[in-house]
Amino acid sequence: MQDLREDRSAWSTANCSIARAMDVVGSRSAMLVMREAMLGTRRFDDFVRHVGIGEPAMAARLKELVAAGLFERFPYREQGQRTRYEYRLTRKGQELLPVITALRQWGDNWAADEAGPSVVATHRGCGHPVRAVLRCEQGHDIADGEIDIVAGPGLIRRA
Repeated sequence: MQDLREDRSAWSTANCSIARAMDVVGSRSAMLVMREAMLGTRRFDDFVRHVGIGEPAMAARLKELVAAGLFERFPYREQGQRTRYEYRLTRKGQELLPVITALRQWGDNWAADEAGPSVVATHRGCGHPVRAVLRCEQGHDIADGEIDIVAGPGLIRRA
């Protein structure tokens, strides 16, 4: 298999999975909404309070994330109040956990202030910190320099 990094001019980035993922969750507010959802936030007012953006921006962001299939809306009604909705992660949304974990890990290492990170994710079973790692489907940990980028079924080759 040829490593595609050797001849970048031969392939198009038109079908890039990274670019398409960024179209869905590439804004700061979208990632913070996902962080909050991973922490258990479900209700609109709680998202507004924890993410720190205004109600119109939050409404737009949640609408986009629902349309992208990362959240489902479920109605609820408190006594004497109008019907409202809570937002629950779909499987598609839950599968962003490794991405959120890797981003938090990078931020802990390179962007946290001198006091250190504000939160630490730990494994409920043993109490040790949770880390994102690269591992192949056979279970081998991957070190820097051990990845080849090869053609996938959706690669668009330039003429």
